Amino acid sequence: MVSSILRRKFFEPLYYRKNQSPFLNYWKKLEKTQYLSLQELKVIQWQRLKDIYSFLWKHNTFYRNRFQNIGLTETSLKSPDDITKLPLLTKKEIRENSDKLISDGFNKKTLLHFKTGGSTGKALDIYITEGCSELRNACARRHDRWTGWEPGEPIGAVWGNPKLPKTAKGKIFHHFLKPYIYCDTMAVTLDSVEKFANEWDIVQPTMLYGHAHSIFILAQYIQSLGYDQIKPKGILSTSMMLLPHERKVIENVFFCKVTDRYGCEEVSLIGCECEQHNGMHMNIEHLVIEFVGEDGSPANPGEPGKIVVTDLMNKAMPFIRYQVEDVGLPMNTQCSCGRGLPLMGNVVGRLADFLVRQDGTKIAGISLIENTLTDLPGIDQMQIIQNNLEDIRINIVPSLNFDGSVKSALSNYFKKTFPGATISINFVKMIRSEPSGKYRFSICHIPDGR
Repeated sequence: MVSSILRRKFFEPLYYRKNQSPFLNYWKKLEKTQYLSLQELKVIQWQRLKDIYSFLWKHNTFYRNRFQNIGLTETSLKSPDDITKLPLLTKKEIRENSDKLISDGFNKKTLLHFKTGGSTGKALDIYITEGCSELRNACARRHDRWTGWEPGEPIGAVWGNPKLPKTAKGKIFHHFLKPYIYCDTMAVTLDSVEKFANEWDIVQPTMLYGHAHSIFILAQYIQSLGYDQIKPKGILSTSMMLLPHERKVIENVFFCKVTDRYGCEEVSLIGCECEQHNGMHMNIEHLVIEFVGEDGSPANPGEPGKIVVTDLMNKAMPFIRYQVEDVGLPMNTQCSCGRGLPLMGNVVGRLADFLVRQDGTKIAGISLIENTLTDLPGIDQMQIIQNNLEDIRINIVPSLNFDGSVKSALSNYFKKTFPGATISINFVKMIRSEPSGKYRFSICHIPDGR
C-alpha cells in the first residue's frame, strides 16, 4: 500500500514534472491568493476582466460583432461595474454558435472537448485548453482541502457512471496518484453499499465525495445497515442543491460536517464552503459572478438573483456574462476564516426547477420540498413534476410510518399553494436519477416558465 505522504511528496511531483504540467504551480499560487484581502483580489479580477475584454476585440469575431451591434467600443469597459453593459449570453446562443465562439488561433481539434450533462435535456459543447483545465483542477484541489482532506489521501466517491481505470497505465495512475473507490449512483442497492463499506475498510479514504442527494441516499443505507466504520475527515457535496434535512442526516451518520460546493461544467467551480460553513466563498480570481434580479439590476444581499458568470480564464471559448440558469443569494458578510474571497449564500434552484402558479408567480421547487418533505413524517423521497398550469404530479417514496393523514396534508398544501391546479400523488418504489447520476426534485415542463 502506497502512503499518502509518498504520493504527495514523491509520485505526484514526479508525474507533473515529467508531463510538464503547470498544475502544482497553479495550486500553490491559489493557496496563497485565497488569503489576500478582498480589495487585492478585486484588483486581480479587474485586471483579468480588462485583459479578456481586450482579447475578445482582437481575437473573437463573435464577441466583437456582438459588442459593436450594441454600440460598445474597445474602451467601453472603464470600471468593474461596466460589465453590466455587456450583453447576457444564453445556453441557446451557445448551442447555435458553438463554432463561432472559438477564438482566433485556437483549433478545435487540439482543444479539450466535453459536453455538459444536459439536465434540461439539451447539452452544450464546451472547449478549453489543457492549461485552463489544469487551472480548474488546481482550484478544485484548493477547495477540496477545506474539507480536511490532503493530496494523496484516498477518496470515496458517490457518483454515477464512474470512470474506472481499464488500462495498465490507468490502474498505475489510480494507485500511485489518485486512489478512489466508488459507489455507483446508477445502481445503489444493499449489496453495492455493503461492497462500498467493505472497500472503505480496506482503503480508508479520508474524504467522502459526491452528488449531494446521492450522499444522502448512501447515508440512509448505511444507517439502516447499522454500519459506523465510514468516518471521513470531511464530506464534499456537489452538483446538486444540499437540502438542510439531508445535511443533518449525512452529518449524523458519518460523524463530520458537510462542505457544500457549487459550480457548473461550463465554467467549473463557482463557490465553496470553508471550515466555518458561513456561506460559499466565490472563486473571483477566475470568475466575475453576478446576481441579477428580475428587472435586470443587481440583486440586493439576501435577495434571490439569477446567477451570471464571466469566465476570465477560458480564452479558447469565452463565456462572457453567461446565464447559468441557476438562482442564488448574494451576501455582504465577511467570513471569520481569514480568506478574502467573498461569500454567496445558498443556490435556490435551477430556473427550470421553478414551478409556476396560474397567476404567473414562480415558486422554487426546493422550497416546496423543504416545506413538505422536512415537516411531514413518512416520506423518504419526493419529486414534483409540473406538466402545465393545471397539472401537478407528486411522486412519493413512502416510509413505514406514512399514512392517510400525511397524504391529506400534502395534498392540501399543494392545493393551497397552486389554486386551480389538479394535484395527483403517486406512490413509487424509487425516484430514479438522471443519466448523469443526479436527482431532480422538481421538474417544470412549461416552456420558459409560462
